[in-house]
Amino acid sequence: MMSSAAVETPHARGVDMKLEIIVIPVSDVDRAKRFYGGLGWRLDADYPSEDGYFRVIQFTPPGSGCSVIFGKNVTAATPGSAQGLYLIVSDVEAARKELVGRGVEISEVFHDAAGVYAGQDEPYLFGRVRVSGPDPERSSYRSFASFNDPDGNGWLFQELTHRAPGRIDTDVTTFTSSADLAAALRRAEAAHGEHEKRTGGQRDENWPDWYAEYLIREQDGKGLPL
Repeated sequence: MMSSAAVETPHARGVDMKLEIIVIPVSDVDRAKRFYGGLGWRLDADYPSEDGYFRVIQFTPPGSGCSVIFGKNVTAATPGSAQGLYLIVSDVEAARKELVGRGVEISEVFHDAAGVYAGQDEPYLFGRVRVSGPDPERSSYRSFASFNDPDGNGWLFQELTHRAPGRIDTDVTTFTSSADLAAALRRAEAAHGEHEKRTGGQRDENWPDWYAEYLIREQDGKGLPL
């Protein structure tokens, strides 16, 4: 049982434990390698043992700090049994368009039916009752698209433009790619335009400070500057 002292200090930081690898079960290693390479993911390793007993392949999605591995004798799980694997993107429609261009079969963009999660639409993936199109308010966490690998392992794009409060355990604002930073700057630009309208339409000479505050507050999940 967890001690009362541990419960009373939920914000105490311990040793960093960074999620590094997700293992996915596949039936045909070379077919899976072609599929994940076709997604545009970086191939990090293809290592077979000398005796032929096992083979490990590692891919990393663009901008991800976590990789996936699959291969021969790397997991006893049933091929295709990995479901609800989330890929966070800043623009779900652009991410979907890229995969379509690569010849990948992927669902239309969808959002959930007003918080209704019971139903028959792809169990174990978010939005079991799906509504076509992105979330009407384009709220963070609410727009999706899903696809499967050749074995049926289920992947899900989730659009995330800013995180909920307390979700970033760091004092440093970070972006995983130039595309994510550019998207954040565009959101800041649009918000700053509204800020200048509210302040009389005059050019804000301190716009770099305003942008910086916006980017930090957005990632921290705090109220955005007006």
